Amino acid sequence: MSERSEQAVANHKSGCNCSQSVACAYCDLVGLDESLARPIMEGYGLGMGCMEGTCGALSGAVAIASLRLSDTLPAGPARKKQIYTACGEIMRAFREKNGSVLCKELKGAETGKILRSCDGCIQDAAELLDAVIFGEGD
Repeated sequence: MSERSEQAVANHKSGCNCSQSVACAYCDLVGLDESLARPIMEGYGLGMGCMEGTCGALSGAVAIASLRLSDTLPAGPARKKQIYTACGEIMRAFREKNGSVLCKELKGAETGKILRSCDGCIQDAAELLDAVIFGEGD
């Protein structure tokens, strides 16, 4: 487990939701204050509040990827393509590893079969962020 993924899991154990856990583990690398990241990312936890949407850990990873790859100006087509491609790579790899990107499916809300724990999703999202965006890891 990478240092950042360990921090993300520790964030979750200290009370952050999945999205906050991942995003806050990378704030220092993208110039975002944690006191701002926590409320911004709060609504993305639990599959955007009700398990119907994308895993919060992935939402946190996409937010950090966007901050890392974007700039303060509206992105042109080339920059958008770079960001969308990188975020798509994270999403595809996560789906391939875990069988879904949807919180309710990962948690087995309808089937009773848990595909991946929250801590596992947080670890996976952080490690994919490390590999795809920060060039670290596998």
